[in-house]
Amino acid sequence: MTRNQKYILSIDQSTSGTKTLLVNQQGEVIARSAKEHSQIYPRPGWVEHDPLEIYENVKHCMQDVMKKAAVSPDDLAAVTITNQRETAVMWDKETGLPIHNAIVWQCQRTAEACKQLQENGFEGVVKAKTGLLIDPYFSATKFSWMLKHVDGAPQLVDQNRLLAGTMDSWLLWKLTRGTSHVTDYSNASRTSLFNIHTLQWDEELSTLFGVPLSILPKVEHSDSIVGYINDKTIFDPISNHNSTANTPIPIPIPITGLIGDSQGALFGHLCFEPGTAKATYGTGTSLLMNVGEQPVDGGEGLVTTIAWGADGKVTYALEAVIRSSGDSIKWTRDNLGLFTTFEEMQQLVDSLPSNEGVYLVPAFVGLGVPYWDPCARAAIVGMNRGSTKAHIIRAALESTTYQIRDAVDFMQEQSSVSFTSLRTDGGASANRWLMQFQADILGQTVIRSTCPELSALGSVYLGGVAVGFWSDFDHLPHDQNLYELFQPTMPETMREDNYDGWKKAVHSIVSQ
Repeated sequence: MTRNQKYILSIDQSTSGTKTLLVNQQGEVIARSAKEHSQIYPRPGWVEHDPLEIYENVKHCMQDVMKKAAVSPDDLAAVTITNQRETAVMWDKETGLPIHNAIVWQCQRTAEACKQLQENGFEGVVKAKTGLLIDPYFSATKFSWMLKHVDGAPQLVDQNRLLAGTMDSWLLWKLTRGTSHVTDYSNASRTSLFNIHTLQWDEELSTLFGVPLSILPKVEHSDSIVGYINDKTIFDPISNHNSTANTPIPIPIPITGLIGDSQGALFGHLCFEPGTAKATYGTGTSLLMNVGEQPVDGGEGLVTTIAWGADGKVTYALEAVIRSSGDSIKWTRDNLGLFTTFEEMQQLVDSLPSNEGVYLVPAFVGLGVPYWDPCARAAIVGMNRGSTKAHIIRAALESTTYQIRDAVDFMQEQSSVSFTSLRTDGGASANRWLMQFQADILGQTVIRSTCPELSALGSVYLGGVAVGFWSDFDHLPHDQNLYELFQPTMPETMREDNYDGWKKAVHSIVSQ
């Protein structure tokens, strides 16, 4: 490694912790550092994070990853940020201190406020302007809660001292020592305060939620340079300077590549064309599909969101969340005790030539897109006297692929955008049998990534082009060795028979 080689340092600030990566011009991750932060649960259903703890962890991980790679600040071409979305932070710009813990996207404390807004008939205007449902998941009611319940918050607004934003804005403000209060289009579009058609904070929504526009950040493209590192304490332990925190950084290090984590993964998968989609397989599955440069109404249950702003254009996406995918497999192991190791699971699945008509509908918390039945409950259907635990395990594994097809078909129907391919990541995507069956049920190519940090990679790509690390988005260091392709091999009649069986199983439990 030569002294003058340049790198991008990416901050990946997620719900559970912070990770930093150093990426070279070949697109290779040469070093990693990670640190978890505390999960705070003041009451049942309430979830908080300490913004100061998170920022200290960010600094620690930045220092640690540079030490591991023996890299100096002079070697950094840029710092990029991808982050947990919707989590809300408010702080006093004079003291630099949060006025309250960050309210996490998972937090349900504003459920009653959301219900009241819905009952008062505001869901239509919110969805028309933002593409979002009225839900505690999004940031606006979290900001509103802090303004109402934190002592002194209204006075700070009156004194022009209060700032609000998602986690990217908080980190940027701290890294620049208060010189940049900025977010990007992808994060702004998750607040319920941003009009995705006019690309501006919306006055009507500001009034509806009681959140002054004056406290919100400026909104920029995801590939904009939004500030420069100005917190000298990050680099003192590395450069061994004796200078104080007020000493300027010798070489300005730009901050760019701001993007929410799910959209970052979509960009990291290079889903640049309408119809390309990504699915992250976890406890549930997050499905995002690029729908092009015009917003598309997702209808009931699909979220319309801004994927990113890049190269002077804004790209939109449709999003669906499948509530139970990996969790279904976990249920068969932990609750039913049907297998112990994943190797044992796969042997049982491979022992069957087909599902033999057995389906698991994992409606443990109701059914989502496209059925929308909160009263539905999970069921295993189609069993006979010869059915075994292998059938139940296989049915649980298959259920994810059918739910993905449900969501993909519904997205195509709502958007009139033809689905072209599915890019996959997340824990369960490592199962080659599952990926092959997914390709077979979709009748489309599935492209599985072996890179575990696609959100960070997406922010690196955006930031790298912004600072000239790479010439443009057509010349990113896309390594084909990081991907495995699965082509559909199942005959069409068999594919449709399998899927028809799934739909019949679902409709057997849907409330009439």
